[in-house]
Amino acid sequence: MNWQELSALLVLATAMSFSPGPNTTLSTALAANRGFRHALPFVCAVPVGWSALLLVCALGLGALVVALPLLNWAVKLTGVAYLLWLAWKLSQARQLGEADASRLNVGFWQGVALQFVNIKAWMLALAIVGGWITGHADALQRLAVVVPIMLVYAFASNCSYALAGSLLRTWLSGPHGTGRRLVWFNRSMAVVLLITALWMLVL
Repeated sequence: MNWQELSALLVLATAMSFSPGPNTTLSTALAANRGFRHALPFVCAVPVGWSALLLVCALGLGALVVALPLLNWAVKLTGVAYLLWLAWKLSQARQLGEADASRLNVGFWQGVALQFVNIKAWMLALAIVGGWITGHADALQRLAVVVPIMLVYAFASNCSYALAGSLLRTWLSGPHGTGRRLVWFNRSMAVVLLITALWMLVL
């Protein structure tokens, strides 16, 4: 892989990883509600799940999802349903710490699984496999370069959003701990998830 290809990959990774999406929205919301430490399992799950998705696409299974409309719709509808459920749970959290197992249950394995129903993750994985890996004689070497890069980007982006969420905790609790700001913050994050779900549906 020459430096032009690497530069193009880094630009794509930056744009896709740091733009808002299901992962970054949940990282922010979890950290804002429960603190940075409680958001870390999900933050760490994103790069693990996304790397697994990238490897699946490199093996050719991504092309199968694209080629079979029924399978494509199954992935979309599962992802949309899950995001709608998360949006509803998040909108119900009204005090710091309420987004626990009874409100918003998104741990490590849920975070890994989310990548496989995240259309944005599929789009990026298929773009990278098609543009940087498939059809090249050194495909395995390229894959060995791409995966660690994307691991770092996925972790860095979600960690940044989680840090931002955790820094908002004191402000979100509001005057005298009323939590009104938190209610509107959670509802705003829920709306972002809802919009993302609708976007996934029309792709």
